[in-house]
Amino acid sequence: MIKPAQFTLRFKVRDYECDLQGIVNNANYQHYTEHTRHEFLHAHGVNFAEMHQQGLDAVVARMTMNFKMPLRSGDEFVCTLNLRKEGLKYIFLQDIYRVSDEKLVFTSEITTVVLDHGRLRDCEMLNRIFNL
Repeated sequence: MIKPAQFTLRFKVRDYECDLQGIVNNANYQHYTEHTRHEFLHAHGVNFAEMHQQGLDAVVARMTMNFKMPLRSGDEFVCTLNLRKEGLKYIFLQDIYRVSDEKLVFTSEITTVVLDHGRLRDCEMLNRIFNL
């Protein structure tokens, strides 16, 4: 069963994302979660390019991934996202579920921080947007 989330994005596995075993290559799960984070930010009016022009860079500091079962070519899936804040860290909890049976495929915890002109800082803009 797909757990409730602050944001959900739907995908479909493309042939070229699979390896010789016919399953999604593990590196693609990072692409799925990153794209979901960017779409989540975009949906809240945050533009990465504009942030960078202002000297603000949100960067991944740590990522923990757990592979539960493989996705295969043509599988439709959703990537869910929940966000919490711990000090200067923005913690993205992201899961991937196969749509056909709502089985959990992948879980991850991505810790990001914001650099303000290269220095680790709290980001008031993101705090305001996400009510953190």
